[in-house]
Amino acid sequence: MVTVVGAGFAGVEAAWACASRGVPVRLVEMRPQKTTPAHTSPWFAELVCSNSLKSKAPTSPAGLLKIEMEGLGSVVIQTAREHEVPGGEALCVDRNAFGEALTKKVSSHPLIQTVQEEWSPSDEGPLIIATGPLSTDPVAQWLARLTGRERLYFYDAVSPTVEASSIDTTIAFGASRYGKGADDYLNCPFDREEYFAFVRELVKAERVPLHAFEAGGVREGGGAAPVEDFIEKVKYFSGCMPIEVIAERGERSLAFGNFKPVGLTDPRSGRRPFAALQLRPENRERTLYSLVACQNRLRFGEQKRVFRMVPGLQNAEFVRYGVIHRNTYLDAPRCLDPWLRLTARPEIQVAGQLTGVEGYVESAAMGIWAGIAAAWNLQGKTAPLPPRSTAFGSLLAHLSDNTEREFAPMNVNWGLLPEPDPRQRDKSQRKAAKLDAARLGFEEWFRALESAPVSAS
Repeated sequence: MVTVVGAGFAGVEAAWACASRGVPVRLVEMRPQKTTPAHTSPWFAELVCSNSLKSKAPTSPAGLLKIEMEGLGSVVIQTAREHEVPGGEALCVDRNAFGEALTKKVSSHPLIQTVQEEWSPSDEGPLIIATGPLSTDPVAQWLARLTGRERLYFYDAVSPTVEASSIDTTIAFGASRYGKGADDYLNCPFDREEYFAFVRELVKAERVPLHAFEAGGVREGGGAAPVEDFIEKVKYFSGCMPIEVIAERGERSLAFGNFKPVGLTDPRSGRRPFAALQLRPENRERTLYSLVACQNRLRFGEQKRVFRMVPGLQNAEFVRYGVIHRNTYLDAPRCLDPWLRLTARPEIQVAGQLTGVEGYVESAAMGIWAGIAAAWNLQGKTAPLPPRSTAFGSLLAHLSDNTEREFAPMNVNWGLLPEPDPRQRDKSQRKAAKLDAARLGFEEWFRALESAPVSAS
């Protein structure tokens, strides 16, 4: 029997994947006996934010992931399609109907025993931990003990990430400060007018309000706690101040801080720029770059508008926007193997957002993979890994990539899918080639999974 802790998107998929392969499951969920500040219903896989599961277009990364999930027997996607409501290209659902139907399906599976109580941390496996971004303190402390406290994060404080192919390299130039090291960074040079125009728009851009449970409560008499209270709670305080807060402290504060141009020379002019925003590779293939020290709390549309004012980013394609919010997750490249097992305790797996993916669908996908891997493990077998070209393989590559960086959660996106060989210059042809490679890779993987079916345990 496998014990799955947490009946969110990842937990229900992990339980379903195991049970569908003949493995009995004990699914432990503390709600409704004990709830969290973000949940309001008793249903499994509650949609606490949007009711959208992102694009259902098969030509999008999110749509591709859904196709792969359905091929593996996803109970979440199947139930979502049964309770879909109009949402344009997005797969949107009726929250209550979806949650109720999913809960009934999972609870009524003959091999899934549901237990509604708070789980007491235990090292006895096989275990799949899918407690999500609001994991309770006992679970977080237990994970910290198993992985090392420095490998467990409690907040996202990450910068926007853009596709490398969308950066204008006639403006952005490769260089490390003072010529030390290789040209690991790309640098976006501002002249004086460009810099001050950027700062003006950054300061007045609309921001995302804090949730009370993120900030640690509300002020007496109502109203959200101030952002400074929130920032004080962030694990890595010194490096997470929102860029817009820094800019408010003085119009030159970024030029003397995050955007300091000292040690850089713009090859176009042969002179030091007035200011420079640096871009750092986000993966070993250098298909993604993050905007260094640009974590923020701006609305996503505002981030796109303001950061496209940066020289070299005028046509930037954003695959992740900057955030600072409550989110518990592991430093996956240093804690997990590709089967989502803790490297220190391989009988314990982690699924969902705890692994370092972002989003309902991505969390559910990692639940499916954890369940499949657990079912194979119980038979003394090792599940074949998905090819790098697939959506599943690309997400796992992100979780395994030990490139020197501040590891942060990621949605499935074009930049995670490997570049086609030969490379395509045309954007639409490049995306089509990625999709073709993903579909072929998935068919190959699916045959491998089906060639050695797991028997009942």
